[in-house]
Order: sequence, then structure tokens, then C-alpha cells
Amino acid sequence: MTELPSSDARVVVLGGGLAGTLAAAALAPSVPEVLILEHDTALPDTPSPRPRLPQAAHAHMLWAGGADAMEELLPGVTGDWLAAGAHRIPIPNGMVSFSAAGWFRRSWADTHYLIGASRNLIDWAVRERVLRLPNVRVQTGTKVCGLEGDAAHVLGVAVRNAQGERRLIPADLVVDATGRNSKSTQWLRDIGGPQIRETVVDAGVRYASRKYWAPQGTETDWPVIHIPADPGQGKPGIVATIISIENGQWHVSLSGTRGAEPCADEDLYEEFARQARHPLVAEFLARAEPAGEVSVFTRTANRRRHFEQARLPDGFIAVGDAATSLNPVYGHGMSAAALGAVALRDQARRTPVLAPGFASKAQRAIARPAAAAWMLAVGQDRFYPGAIGRRPTPADRLVARYVHRLNHAAIGNALVVRKLTDVMAMRRPAHVLAHPGVLLAAALGPRTPLLDGPALTPKEHEVLARPPLRTLGAAPAHPAK
Repeated sequence: MTELPSSDARVVVLGGGLAGTLAAAALAPSVPEVLILEHDTALPDTPSPRPRLPQAAHAHMLWAGGADAMEELLPGVTGDWLAAGAHRIPIPNGMVSFSAAGWFRRSWADTHYLIGASRNLIDWAVRERVLRLPNVRVQTGTKVCGLEGDAAHVLGVAVRNAQGERRLIPADLVVDATGRNSKSTQWLRDIGGPQIRETVVDAGVRYASRKYWAPQGTETDWPVIHIPADPGQGKPGIVATIISIENGQWHVSLSGTRGAEPCADEDLYEEFARQARHPLVAEFLARAEPAGEVSVFTRTANRRRHFEQARLPDGFIAVGDAATSLNPVYGHGMSAAALGAVALRDQARRTPVLAPGFASKAQRAIARPAAAAWMLAVGQDRFYPGAIGRRPTPADRLVARYVHRLNHAAIGNALVVRKLTDVMAMRRPAHVLAHPGVLLAAALGPRTPLLDGPALTPKEHEVLARPPLRTLGAAPAHPAK
């Protein structure tokens, strides 16, 4: 059944990235017009890089909770990803992971999944479906200069076009989806609006990412290889991850917190991977050919702008990284944006967009999944040396010890594996980990002995048995493929 608009509102979305297009999809069924304003002069009509999206050069995990939310908003988008070469990787058995408590087994029932694809492909498929909606259009080459209105109501946005001409675009609802660089906190003050409280937790994470050609025979049915850091060690943390993406490639991201940052030197890339808590990622990379240069990214602070706590003017909300930006190492940014968009859609179904108070209600609804992702990120990042932000409290340390105990139990307990994956995949809130059955399982610990190494399949062992293509520190080859 076609959903009829609940009001005559005109919505203007600032930013044509993932959060902006998902917000447009969320509101399109409830309003007659959604206009997306995009700074870039054009948006790619293929899965290609965007100049204002540097983080697309790094590996992304789209967990089941986020993928389900996008599919709910845009039925068929999952099929679009898979048809374009993305992988639906089963979880937990499709992940080789070395937790702080040991290696996870891969003998459980697969209850979740993640999408292995480049950020360019994920964004493109979403954008294509959104721009097919009859009441959604995009205006490119448009720079937003500020909000129009007052402390009670936002009435539109002031913009400049590519020729520098300034004009007002009226709107009943303005959605800020301009990302980490959002200026809306200042724009709100400029019209007499509230001061927005901001919280920052910054572990100083630096990313270095590179694509590799998947070794022959590993182009499909390849697990995520993930060696996380252990914040409980009291030293800088290094993370190494391989994710299969389209075009027969692996997307590899290495990261380190303050004091252990990777560099862009290609000759040192695989050597840095070997410094993770286990050298498994480095061993696989030594048997794969690089497919591009090393890209570095440093804007990784967790930053939360508490719009939901402020007395916002009617007619304004912030979504995605404009409200809550996360350290990408945990892979929850896209999922939090998608779940926030579903919350926005549900609020628009309950309350007409033009109704007084709609924006405040929507902002609080959007903030809930973002807050869950925030806790997963800062609960780790606060413990690294040199982290900026509130130091861990005794309560934080107690929670960290409990999470470590859960990881220990998960080595040999299917219930704990499922509950931890529920939370990590953003399908369930973190309080499920306090269920009596989970508490008991954590107290009892694993039911099987710890593994003495990664649980690899015969195919994965066979790749490691191949002779390395490079010795440590040797200059990489750049084959034409």
C-alpha cells in the first residue's frame, strides 16, 4: 500500500551522502517533497569515489542491524549490493577473530551477517534507489551558508551556487547530514538558538588502508580476518582487518591508537600489520598482491553533539555524523545512521512533520541507536594511553571486566556468542548482556578449552601454505590486473 503524505511539509536535506540519502528515504513517504542539497558539483552514477568522502578509502563493516534497516527503508537494496559483487558474510563463523580472551570458535550456528563491500558501492546503491523516489530530487553544486529563522523555528537555509550567488531556500524541515564537518552548532547560535553540548573521546587513532587482489581461490566465501586491540593491556592498540569486497579484492585496514600510528609508507605496511596482537593478517597479506596505494585517515575522534538535550527550534534535526561521529574501527557508523533513519521514519508516521515538537521528538528517537553505538566505541577508547576525554571511572572498569569475562565465556558458549553478536551487529541493545542466563554463563566461563590458534578452514590453511610473494619490508609489486 502506498503511504500518503501526513502533511504538506517541504523537507530540505543538507548533504547527499549516506546519512542524507537515508534520511530522505525515511521522510519521503510522509511529505510531498524532499530536496537534497549537495556541495559536490555531481554525484557519481557508478560505485566511484567522491572527493568529499576520504573515509571511503578505508574498510567498512555494514553489520546486519544496519543492513536490515537499509533494506527496510529501501527494499531491494541488498540485492543491488550483491548483484554488484558485494559479499554476504555469515557471522559468527565467517569471522576469524582474536579477542582479548582468545580465538573465537567457528562451529556455531550462523545467526547474523555483515555486508562486505566498498563504501563507494554501499553508498551508490542507496543513492540510486533514493533518487528514483518520485518526490525526491537532488541539487548539486550548492554550498550551504547557514540557517534562516529564529530560536523558535527554522524557516530554510541560505546557500551559494557554483557562481557564488546567494539565495534562500525555504523549508519546513531542515535535516543536517553534512557529517563530521557540520557547522550547524554555529548556525543555530547565529539565529539565536541553543548552545549544543559536545562530548569528545579521542584515542588518537590513525588509519592506513589498502586494497589487495584476493589470492586465487579466495575471491568468494572468504571470512573477515580481524585482529582487534586489547585496551586492557594499558598500551597503544593496533587493529588489523581484512574484508572481502567487490571486484575480487580484499580491503585491508590497519589502525593504531596514539603512540602506535601506522604511516603511509608502502614498504612498512605489512610490517606494521605484523605488530598486531597476532600476525595472521600480515601472513595473508604476504600472499596477496597490492591493488593500490596506502591511504591514511586521522579524523577518527568520537564526537557527540547532544542535539537531543537542547531546546531546538522547530524545523531542524541533525542525523548521522553531524550528530554523532564514531571511531570507525568498530564499524558502527553506517548502521547507526541507518537505524536513526528508521527511527526518523517511524516518528514521521506517528507525528506530522509540521506538528509543533516533531523535530525534538525525532531528534531524541534518532539519538537512541547512536547512543548505543557511542557506548560500544568509547567504552573501549577511553582506556588507551593518551586518550582525550573523560577518564575511565570505577563503573567503566567494572563494565570492561565484565565484557572481558563475556568474551572469555564466548570461546565455548553458544548463548554468549549469540548475545554478544546481537549487540555488535546492532540488532539488540547492550542490556541483553545483563540477562540472567548471560550473567550465569559469564560466571561459569567457557565450556570448552581455549584454542591454541585461529580456527581456519582447509582453504584458508592452503593459502598460508603458499610461499610468500614478498619478504618483510620488501617493496611491493604492482601488477596490472
